[in-house]
Amino acid sequence: MTDPADALRRRLFTRGSWPEANRLAETLRRETVGGILLLVAAGLALVWANSPWASAYRAVSEFTVGPERLHLHLSVASWAADGLLAIFFFVVGLELKREFVAGDLRDPARAALPIAAAVGGMVVPAGIFLAVNLVTGHPENLDGWAVPIATDIAFALAVLAVLSTHLPTALRTFLLTLAVVDDLLAITVIAVFFTDHLAVGPLALALVPGGLFAVAVQRGIRHWWVLLPLAVATWALVHASGIHATVAGVLLGFAVPVLGRHASAESFEHRLRPLSAGFAVPVFAFFAAGVTVGGWSGLGDALGHPATIGVIAGLVLGKPVGVWSTAFLLARFTHASLDDDLAWRDVLGVAMLAGIGFTVSLLIGELAFGYGTVTGADVKIGVLTGSVVAGVLAAVVLVSRNAAYRRIAVLETTDADADGVPDVYEA
Repeated sequence: MTDPADALRRRLFTRGSWPEANRLAETLRRETVGGILLLVAAGLALVWANSPWASAYRAVSEFTVGPERLHLHLSVASWAADGLLAIFFFVVGLELKREFVAGDLRDPARAALPIAAAVGGMVVPAGIFLAVNLVTGHPENLDGWAVPIATDIAFALAVLAVLSTHLPTALRTFLLTLAVVDDLLAITVIAVFFTDHLAVGPLALALVPGGLFAVAVQRGIRHWWVLLPLAVATWALVHASGIHATVAGVLLGFAVPVLGRHASAESFEHRLRPLSAGFAVPVFAFFAAGVTVGGWSGLGDALGHPATIGVIAGLVLGKPVGVWSTAFLLARFTHASLDDDLAWRDVLGVAMLAGIGFTVSLLIGELAFGYGTVTGADVKIGVLTGSVVAGVLAAVVLVSRNAAYRRIAVLETTDADADGVPDVYEA
């Protein structure tokens, strides 16, 4: 006879615990608002960059400010990419640590699926980008292989909000975790492959304020006038070392304790996520997405560029193939099955949503090809186009299943015992 507990362990996309589901629901609501702001900011940038006042947009983006020391005399666009995105990646670090230390994903069996899917969703689109540019005879574009590897959770959730789909909690959790792991892989790629030069001195010095920050948060110190200078000093020294400064954000996020008497990760995340989603990421999007298309002919030329084709194919085809096939193969080799309420086309819809790559993809595009270059602009068009196409295709799949999702949503909110916890989480 099959052990019921063993059968449950072989289920994919099952519901997690109620506290974790509740916390994730709150996180997703905040990210959805941020995603809408991101779309608005990107739209404004595109309109301005293609208006008669496009020169003013470029002037604002390229205006330099900051001290010469530590290489901090940067353009406004660079401050948005190197500075504001460090806040975003700090929140990513907090989220990652919380998920794997205190969340449902501390269970290796639960963590295996989103991690494996994230790796598959990274390898396949990167391979497609490389194949497209090698086959067309453009090896000079190979530096952009990492552009289509990351998922923009805010953009994806904004699509879900527009659709008003009742996507089940398990799939939303999978999408969020997949995107967070994607971000970790992407920041690792940035640190390893996009460090042109490494200045050991500043990097060694960064250990001092970074270590003091870690000691302070581990001892329960939360005063901003103590932590903020240490964080800024760490960021500035990492920036001066040649490693992209956003790496400092992730590492500082990892230093914040999740469990114990001085646990403060949840408090930090609660305070900083609105700043990240509501300001940092939209401002970055505003300066990163403002590419001048040059009319229909210019758009046609850009869409025919091998780098653009590689990015679009990577996001629209590579991401869903990588994520879905990894989940399917994991189920096949572990003899697991989907949760009773779900079908494999539901996983396909979420995998298509994972093809929405925006924030990190735009950042990697700038690192790979430089700000203001022709190829860099074409890659931006590829990111924007691929993300929109991926979102539309995902919408078609998910909307077709919305009636089934609505029935699952009713189950997930049914509370026969009136104890505040839906019955399905007490089963």
